[in-house]
Amino acid sequence: MATSFADPRLLETESVPKLLWRYALPAVITTLTTSLYNLVDRIFIGHGAGPMAISGLALSLPIMNFLQAFGTLVGVGASTRISIVLGMRDRKWAEHILGNALFLTFVLWIFLTVTCLGFMHPLLRLFGGSENTIPHAARYLSIIIPGSIFSNLSYSFCNIIRASGSPFKSMYIMLIGVGVNVVLDPLFIFGFKMGITGAAIATVLSMLVTAILTMQFFVKSGAYIRFTRSTFKPNKKIINDILSIGMSPFLINIAASLVAVILNNRLYAKGGDLAVGAYGIVNSYGILFVMFVIGLCQGMQPIVGYNYGAKKIDRSKHAFFLSIKVATLITTFGFLLVQIFPETAAKVFTTDAQLIDLTRTGLRFVFLLFPFVGFQIVTSNFFQSLGMVHLSIFLSLTRQVLFLIPALILCSSFWGLNGVWAATPVADFLSIAVTVVILRRQMKKFA
Repeated sequence: MATSFADPRLLETESVPKLLWRYALPAVITTLTTSLYNLVDRIFIGHGAGPMAISGLALSLPIMNFLQAFGTLVGVGASTRISIVLGMRDRKWAEHILGNALFLTFVLWIFLTVTCLGFMHPLLRLFGGSENTIPHAARYLSIIIPGSIFSNLSYSFCNIIRASGSPFKSMYIMLIGVGVNVVLDPLFIFGFKMGITGAAIATVLSMLVTAILTMQFFVKSGAYIRFTRSTFKPNKKIINDILSIGMSPFLINIAASLVAVILNNRLYAKGGDLAVGAYGIVNSYGILFVMFVIGLCQGMQPIVGYNYGAKKIDRSKHAFFLSIKVATLITTFGFLLVQIFPETAAKVFTTDAQLIDLTRTGLRFVFLLFPFVGFQIVTSNFFQSLGMVHLSIFLSLTRQVLFLIPALILCSSFWGLNGVWAATPVADFLSIAVTVVILRRQMKKFA
């Protein structure tokens, strides 16, 4: 076997801290680069196309979350199942999962493109768009939606590259993509004077580069698992396994779309188009740090899943508790950053004084309980890595739906725009409390 491809069997022999570092570092960089695509777009759009363009980009968030949901459905479901199967020493079955994941990706992309393009303008109006923001969102999405095949191939199969024992390869591929995006964004936005349309083209082209590099990995003879002709045949059991395990992050993203719809409508009603734009900036920082934690969880996932499959639950628990400590450090840093420098954080995206003022307030409210959010995310992903899908889905939805939506409706009704911002820490507090109770019960079963 070529030395550039790692052997996943090391997951049950090397020290857990060393493994977590090896797998989490490239996973964190990979997820951060994914979030940087949107972050870079918003920074360049904010300075190159103005505050209404930022609001238009924020308006497109529910549709983008919807697209990403299907990428995580296949990517997380397939990579988690591959980790468990490799722990059982069934390499051939892992390759069948790989082939079925590619089949699913293309089928879902066709469905998504037809649906989202066909209903884009009615959806944007439903999401709280106005005549000022819908044109910006529509121009961006008309390119991003058909180009989502490249982002889904990149995200889904970079997860699988990592799960098959090559975390740094996954990292390098995503870094190349974000590097291309950073170069192309100013070229298309400022050089070609294409505004938000140029940002979309730059993003799709950079994801195309990433997708090509990702697919090349699985056709090389030295890969631990690779595409073969027999693996592409649809298998009902494999597809069900992928969809069931991937359902938790899928529902999280669908829930995020639903929440974004309610948020945008409440923000527009209480603060107008600029309030929607302020949320877009606040959400950019929230996603940045949450993706940091999700990257950590993706690094944890193959360690937990493989050792669980190999009946070494103590090593799985060790990786879990170590991940909680690191995640808490990450989210605490995010909390301190936006609480101490909220105005500076807003000015990264815009020079508009009113938008800066709205963003400053939003950052301080939304990040109020952020130091504890990492624990909640890691715990949900831990149960997902063990194949405990229903529990993972429930914990994920407590923060995104069960508590946040009622909090949004109630708080905004009493306190206006500040109530919209305050709904997030209220939901965080309740979901963290529920997670603590469930975790204690489950850990007794593992004792």
